[in-house]
Amino acid sequence: MTAPAKGNPASYFPAIEKKYGRPVQEWIDLIGSSPLTKHMELVGWLKTEHGLGHGHANALVAHTLANRA
Repeated sequence: MTAPAKGNPASYFPAIEKKYGRPVQEWIDLIGSSPLTKHMELVGWLKTEHGLGHGHANALVAHTLANRA
């Protein structure tokens, strides 16, 4: 398996959907509904409460925070 391109969180999305069986938009919506706002707080929450691996959680949070209006 080829590693995702550095600096492109969206490159992880196909693997995230395959591994966890949920569309990426559901994860993005979940992150958006969290009262947490800091990057590493959100990553830790996804890991402990939802069982994501660090890289996948980090990619989802980075993408979500970068695209907040």
